[in-house]
Amino acid sequence: MMTTQTPAADVRPWAARSLLFVPGDSARKLEKALAGDADLIILDLEDSVAESAKPGARDHVAQALGDSAEGGARAKPLWVRINPLDTPHVLTDLVAVVKHRPDGIMLPKATPDEARLLGHYLTALEAAAGIKREAIRLIVVATETAPALFRLGDYAGVPRLDALTWGAEDLAAAFGASANRDEHGNLLEPFTLARTLCLAGAHAAGVAPIETIDPNFRDEERMAKVPAEARQVGFRGMMAIHPAQVGPINAAFTPSEDELARARRIVALFEENPDAGALQLDGEMVDIPHLKQARGLLAQADR
Repeated sequence: MMTTQTPAADVRPWAARSLLFVPGDSARKLEKALAGDADLIILDLEDSVAESAKPGARDHVAQALGDSAEGGARAKPLWVRINPLDTPHVLTDLVAVVKHRPDGIMLPKATPDEARLLGHYLTALEAAAGIKREAIRLIVVATETAPALFRLGDYAGVPRLDALTWGAEDLAAAFGASANRDEHGNLLEPFTLARTLCLAGAHAAGVAPIETIDPNFRDEERMAKVPAEARQVGFRGMMAIHPAQVGPINAAFTPSEDELARARRIVALFEENPDAGALQLDGEMVDIPHLKQARGLLAQADR
């Protein structure tokens, strides 16, 4: 039976195909990102910022958020990756940025319990800043420590949560691994497992699964292949570390006209036969899961 590349229809609405990281201490890179095609920008206060540069990066991110909020709605969503909850930076990060209304927070190296704790912090800071409760949304990087792998099925009901993503670099460090990819750039087995668990955990929680970054931003064939394969297995978007990756990611996660046409035909076929559980289309059987996939694809295209 035919399968499509569309995730389950009951995943919470998610529109961002490409999520581009921008170091929090680089005004030049932020200006370039804002003028580019990324659907969502993540201002980074964590791994791309040296320890000595974190105070300055925090001030710059706060200023950038404040400037972008002037005069109405932002041109595109601005999220902030804060430092992990077990560091001395996290509360200072939150106090600095929440009052400037980021669209969301990315929490690294986290478990579901830490995501819930962050939600309490955000609720208090939103109230202090006069921001509507849960206006600031949440993405969790859910695989960067060994204990986190055992909790990927526990994200259902976490407040604010819109998406789960994963990371191979910190997990490799946690495992003491010398590499997380082979000589061809393909993930080694432990990291493939983490990716699959993230995908399953996100769908179990009803939130969007987001593919991790790929370190290669010069191989054009690979930049097209990796996001296409991610979408094929059910991811809803992908993170990027370089503007060159944004175009291929957007292309991979944009439904084609042929896909949309077929989805419309499946929906129309079942509307014409409301009591049917399985029908024929172009010599193939389609059933209720195909109908759900078709509706999900059309909803994704609308967003």
